Amino acid sequence: MEFIKLESGKTVNNLEIEAFKNKVESSRYIYLMAGVHGDEIEGVHCLKEIFSWLKNEVETDLPLVIIPIVNKDGVHAGTRINANGVDLNRNLPTQSWEGEFEEAKYNPGTAPLSEPENQYLDKLFKEYPPAFILSIHSWKPIVNYNGDCKDVAELLAKHNKYPIADDIGYPTPGSLGTYGSVDLGAPVLTFECPTVDTGITVEKVWQENEVGFKEMITSGILKRFL
Repeated sequence: MEFIKLESGKTVNNLEIEAFKNKVESSRYIYLMAGVHGDEIEGVHCLKEIFSWLKNEVETDLPLVIIPIVNKDGVHAGTRINANGVDLNRNLPTQSWEGEFEEAKYNPGTAPLSEPENQYLDKLFKEYPPAFILSIHSWKPIVNYNGDCKDVAELLAKHNKYPIADDIGYPTPGSLGTYGSVDLGAPVLTFECPTVDTGITVEKVWQENEVGFKEMITSGILKRFL
């Protein structure tokens, strides 16, 4: 499958944020993204493998937008936060956004969309409106869904046996899960991989999720969002 490189964004440290779409045109798009938190390399690796598979082995009529790494500064530094010390998954313009925080790793920024990474993400959302968003993270194995996408969570969990939940267990004001599902009307699946500090490798994380991710793309289950 051929992909077109879209106009790039810039991080706080002026690194390039790349985004790609295939040649399928639509009024709404399926988003695949990773690296919102820079220390979550497991998700970045999984999306790298998905993207390679899509480019080299697959033809699909799904309209896709892929953002391999949102928080490049964080990935380079090995930190959850961006170079301004902001958690990008608390910095989106939801009605629930809060400026107060207790732990530095949850710093929401000075205002919603204060960070260039999220400004770029929101620009993409406006130009290529999302119909469904898969954001791959790592924490503990769980498939968290916001909005009407429980069936997608169940498809993935069928293969990896991760638990599924419509609530992560604690408040996440300013998160993509809320912004996508409530404000943009696009269900969001926040896929939490196991982490390498448990002894698993990034390649093993990919292996235990490869079949599920590929079935999600090829089965037709995502077409109902379009």
